[in-house]
Amino acid sequence: MSKLSRLLWSAALGAAGLCGAIGAAQAADGMDGALRAKAQQAVDSGIAFLESRQAPDGSVGHSVGLTALALRAILENPRGVSGADKERVARTAKFIASRQNPDGSIVEIQHDQSYNTAVSITALAATHDPQWAPVIAKAQQYLLKAQIGESRGFAPVDSWYGGMGYGGDERPDVSNLHVALEALRASALDPKNPVWKKALIFATRMQNRSESNDQKWSGNDGGFVYSPGMDPPEFGGGTKSYGSMTAAGMLSLLFAGADKTDPRVQAAYHWLTAHYTLDTNPGTNTQTTLFYFYSAFAKVMDAYGQDDFVDSHGQHHNWRVELAQRLVGLQEHDGSWINHQSKLWWEDKPELATAWALIALEHALK
Repeated sequence: MSKLSRLLWSAALGAAGLCGAIGAAQAADGMDGALRAKAQQAVDSGIAFLESRQAPDGSVGHSVGLTALALRAILENPRGVSGADKERVARTAKFIASRQNPDGSIVEIQHDQSYNTAVSITALAATHDPQWAPVIAKAQQYLLKAQIGESRGFAPVDSWYGGMGYGGDERPDVSNLHVALEALRASALDPKNPVWKKALIFATRMQNRSESNDQKWSGNDGGFVYSPGMDPPEFGGGTKSYGSMTAAGMLSLLFAGADKTDPRVQAAYHWLTAHYTLDTNPGTNTQTTLFYFYSAFAKVMDAYGQDDFVDSHGQHHNWRVELAQRLVGLQEHDGSWINHQSKLWWEDKPELATAWALIALEHALK
């Protein structure tokens, strides 16, 4: 291993835990033993389902993205990874690494390059196996070049500046930004790298907070929209705040260097807790991208480090307990999860919904 790889891997190990490294997340002491045991059983069953969907080469659906998310879910099991499973992990990681292209991207087809590369970095970093350090380092450089900035003719005054898209010339969005920043953090990117400052500019412009957002369309409820000046048509378009993007936006702020006392973080936290529900993707009145929301919500609440809160109706909640109860209740008999109410963005695929559900449940059990 080169000196650069050793330094990168040493730093990555020191940054392990991702969201937990941002804030001092509390132990789930509000969860009783019976629920904790049921939740752990649900995790074990979910992982067994994902493993049953793996091909001999370790891939899931021969998709880099699905495989990387599945690997992360397997590796974040609170029980740890047993000796027998380590061989499976090695095969899966090898499949992901084998899909790296000369430009550093990790994707099987030239589509959604940045997203697939980001989730692959996070999964490979979670193996703590130094053999993947060169792959991670090369992929990290790809993501840095993918950020929208001066190299693509954008200036700080432009609404796209600092953002991340799926790849190529596609418009940036908060979802891809938080996935990319999570990967850069997992791969221990220097906190002084300008990518963080640029990302903070973009994230700030995606928040409905007129005190800090210089865009004319900005509202002032503290939540986040999907992309510059627009939400997806599936959510009605416009610039209305909604749950999955507010969780992703708040994570982006934290990953980019804002702390929990920052007014932007506080505004996002208050939006999430005021609009709290696990029945729908908050702010949409639908179950579209529900499991994605669970994952982003669990990660950001774990990062924020406060288990209990009061919603806008004066009701007290412990998010860890309630999310665990919800996910245990939604699990299918074969150990999978699936979004029966929406086919959008692959959540009708049990492999994807199960990976999101597991990541969420594993954060609830921390």
